Amino acid sequence: MKTPTRPQPATSLPRAPKEDAGKRSTTYLIMMGIRLVCFALVLFVTPYSWYTWVFAAMAIFLPYLAVVVANVSANMTAPTALGPERMIEAPRAEPVPRAAAPATRIIRIDESPQEPSRDR
Repeated sequence: MKTPTRPQPATSLPRAPKEDAGKRSTTYLIMMGIRLVCFALVLFVTPYSWYTWVFAAMAIFLPYLAVVVANVSANMTAPTALGPERMIEAPRAEPVPRAAAPATRIIRIDESPQEPSRDR
């Protein structure tokens, strides 16, 4: 049997999956753009020196780093659930005396079967 849980406050819900995927792909594409620039610098910048090796290393290792950074940053920014003590208390209402309570009404709604459409 499941134990009933309290609803989670809307202010502590995680980011929407569509928004999360968009942020991760943007981070990945920016890092791949930097990799492309590093690769071009390796090929076209002369004379070759120590910085050529730095550009080559970045062009080699940036794909791995891009995937790791995109996935880790998505999990790190997820908000944590707020505890119930942080929620706003509802004001207490005065109890209504029994004599002043209105009589209970019952509303009954019957659904009739839908007729087939004659447009077909």
